[in-house]
Amino acid sequence: MAMSQSTESKRLLSYIIVEWACALKYEHLSPEAIQAAKLFWFDSIGCALGGSQQEDAKILLKHYRAMVGDEASSRDSSTSLGMTNKRDRALSNGNGKATAFVSGFKTNPVDAAFLNGHMIRAMDYNDIYWKADPCHPSDLIAAPLALCESEGRSGKDLILATVIAYEIEMRLCEIGRPGVREYGWHHATLSAFAAPVAAGRVLNLTPEQMVSAIGISASRTFCPGAVTAGKLTNMKNTVDPWAGRMGAESALLAREGFSGPEHIIDGKEGLFAVFGHVQYKGQLASFDGEGLVNDLPTSPKSHYRILDCGMKSFPIEALSHAPLTAMMKTVKEHKIKADDVKEIKVEVIARAADILGDPHKYRPSSKETADHSLPYCMAVGLVDGMVTPLQFREERVPDQSLIPIMDKIKVVANEEFEALFPKFQPSRVTITTNDGKSHSTRVDVPKGDPRDPMTEEEIAVKFTALGGDVIGKERCKELQKCIMSLESVDKLDGLFALTAAR
Repeated sequence: MAMSQSTESKRLLSYIIVEWACALKYEHLSPEAIQAAKLFWFDSIGCALGGSQQEDAKILLKHYRAMVGDEASSRDSSTSLGMTNKRDRALSNGNGKATAFVSGFKTNPVDAAFLNGHMIRAMDYNDIYWKADPCHPSDLIAAPLALCESEGRSGKDLILATVIAYEIEMRLCEIGRPGVREYGWHHATLSAFAAPVAAGRVLNLTPEQMVSAIGISASRTFCPGAVTAGKLTNMKNTVDPWAGRMGAESALLAREGFSGPEHIIDGKEGLFAVFGHVQYKGQLASFDGEGLVNDLPTSPKSHYRILDCGMKSFPIEALSHAPLTAMMKTVKEHKIKADDVKEIKVEVIARAADILGDPHKYRPSSKETADHSLPYCMAVGLVDGMVTPLQFREERVPDQSLIPIMDKIKVVANEEFEALFPKFQPSRVTITTNDGKSHSTRVDVPKGDPRDPMTEEEIAVKFTALGGDVIGKERCKELQKCIMSLESVDKLDGLFALTAAR
């Protein structure tokens, strides 16, 4: 049912957002934003290649194959990612219009958006932006990719939708006072408002349709913070890609006339209202609604938020990067060995101490907990001299020899650092050795931050490390060329072909 825009509804933020998104064109993007979108796709697909090898990604692929009656789903999930004969390949193809990375499984764009989004997220190695709330905008961009493929859209359409996804997602994570994370909610709650805007732009929805898409998506994707608290499970890397999936499905439903509440952001019992009932440190929660829509970029001279997003140089939780960088610098400079260490004191902001140093993080039993455990990351980095995907393999995480080292790590909140966040992510690591000497290093900006960005060459090293064994090193180079020239691609079939497992 088509919606009429009432006088009251014009004041609602959902309309202001969609009017901007529907009017924005590729020609309005700055060269810097276009380049950034390509670099984030380069990083994200590298993460997806590595993520495809994770056990949870294999489970999801097997499940969705079974859902469409694919005989290959009855095989071992590891076999399904490396088809060994022509019959297996034929079975993997399905009959949909959208493709899953690596396996080549053909399905509908909603399921493809989820499978690919999860692969991007599976290793917790993709991008990061943290202001009032954290977010990983690349969790959402698999949805416009799937719709671009199924609708026959171009690389320019994908770049435009990617920039829109980053813009709205990052703005949503800036406007909380404080962020929803402080009340025990996960940022996937906010992603549900951004994902349908990017997906809807690919489908060329009308403003009324896109408002409905936001309402449909956000109505059912509020997510509690339990998924990243205490002992972590596969859901840690699943809830945000699921918000991306909802963005795709909501946009498709809205195109058919399905309606959703236009007041879902700032109207009666919408996002702002439901959080307005809670307090944090004696103050009522609030949101800067004007900040969400002020100065939305509209020309090549505008500043686009995508330029403010960071990448990860370690496959770990974002707030671990600064302390881990500080420790590794100290260890290298003073040639410290694990057996030399008496204590490692880690000073971080309060939320980092809460997330990364709670009791469960001192005894991680899974990859999901280990990559959010600062004690584990620092202990394994001290012993192995590096923190890469190798350090989070299931056989490495339970190593009992790391426990005594983890117990030497003391994570404490530093109020001085708290005042500097989010402009900086300060951390100070002090290593005290058995001979009584202490060595301290402070890091305010981790590698990958926009103030110390990863170059295309550095991303290529990460990309090949993640994808070399999956598609081959030469194919990695081909894929890099394809991604970095997305603006010249009319259809995206070639991109998917290059991600296929060798």
